[in-house]
Amino acid sequence: MRLLQFLTEAGGRGVAALMPGAPAHRVVDATSVRDLALAAHAAGRGLAAHVETLLRPETVDAAALAASGRLLLPLDHPEPARTVLAITGLTHLGSAQSRDAMHAKLAADDLSDSMKMFKLGIEGGKPAPGAIGVQPEWAYKGDGSWAVPPGAALDRPDFAEDGGEEAEIAGLYVIAPDGAVLRVGFALGNEYSDHVMEQRNYLYLAHSKLRASSYGPELLVGALPDHVEGRVSVSRGGREIWSSVFLSGEANMCHSIANLEHHHFKYAGFRRPGDVHVYYYGASLLSFSEGLKIESGDRIAIAAAPFGLPLVNTIRHTADAAPRVVAL
Repeated sequence: MRLLQFLTEAGGRGVAALMPGAPAHRVVDATSVRDLALAAHAAGRGLAAHVETLLRPETVDAAALAASGRLLLPLDHPEPARTVLAITGLTHLGSAQSRDAMHAKLAADDLSDSMKMFKLGIEGGKPAPGAIGVQPEWAYKGDGSWAVPPGAALDRPDFAEDGGEEAEIAGLYVIAPDGAVLRVGFALGNEYSDHVMEQRNYLYLAHSKLRASSYGPELLVGALPDHVEGRVSVSRGGREIWSSVFLSGEANMCHSIANLEHHHFKYAGFRRPGDVHVYYYGASLLSFSEGLKIESGDRIAIAAAPFGLPLVNTIRHTADAAPRVVAL
């Protein structure tokens, strides 16, 4: 089952469920996937089973919603500040080589910090069930106000040195009233980042990640396939200028999802009841590593079969006002 959130023609919110080989159906009286997940947990059943009891005959044309710009993020919080966006990196078997090339000059006689971290993941990122593995790279990416819906523009601020796509899978979570971490599902993600800034010095990684991002449009309920193969492309002026296949899923990762989740949610502050978490699991490739410089107006599309509709965003350069600091 896949879920999506959308705006109705009247401007309200709706939720639709998509089953393989069947049209999308509205979910009765539902305006929030978050509320559905919390209700399913309270009822002691899985999200898919809960949603199946609420389907009604009314169908939804998901492609038409995308064309009309009425798709919403597939999981959100009514108070954006209560959504945590976070990333992990060096988790994919194809990601370390490009990251290492960025700053190999900093450690030409030895492994770079990236390769050291990647090696730790290879050796201890997939512990036996019940054991705790090595912690991964991690960075904060903002709250819900930094996430834009599918189809919307990803803003590149004027102080940025670059802005490039990162096609990946995101885990979507809600914290239950009893503190349980509810893995609601998975979505395609564009973890847009400033790779030139990161290349200058690895200690700029935190700054380079503080950019807009997007995920969705559909939320895959249930387990993530071990092997996910998708396609990411960049178009300029209506013409595709770059594309590649990206791989994800645990078969293509050096960390298990359970290990990533443990090290994110081990912090009690990340288990505040009601909060939403969007955790980007890392990218296996970047157009930046192949020499492409993303420009304002470029269109980025990310697609993979298990996730239905592609995630599409354009890039928009913006002029941001300088911070105004007032001494009191």
